[in-house]
Amino acid sequence: MPTYTITELAREFDITPRAIRFYEDQGLLSPSREGTGGRNRVYGARDRTRLKLTLRGKRLGLALSEIRSLVDMYESPKDTTAQMHRFLSVLAQHRETLEQQREDIEMSLAEIAAHEEECRRLLAAAEPRESAA
Repeated sequence: MPTYTITELAREFDITPRAIRFYEDQGLLSPSREGTGGRNRVYGARDRTRLKLTLRGKRLGLALSEIRSLVDMYESPKDTTAQMHRFLSVLAQHRETLEQQREDIEMSLAEIAAHEEECRRLLAAAEPRESAA
């Protein structure tokens, strides 16, 4: 079974060792320890897969608690149909959140555009007076 050092995983996934340690602290990874006093972390194929799934979840914008739930679910020998339904539910919730954020951003951009237009109108109205003075 292949094993990996923290440096190898960090390089492979283009993240820092600190990020990997953080995911370990969050319970997403659980490497074995080797060397004097267990100072060296040794990651197996399971940890590599969990890290890959964690990073995929982060790219989707999922919270670490959601990622942990989904990653843990995939390790259980339960029915995959239930797992897929749970994943679809998480994705639907996340989509709803993102769509609301997009709507909020569009409203903010429209307000900014209106304020910019008003400022330009006021500046254009003030310019003839300033040049006459």
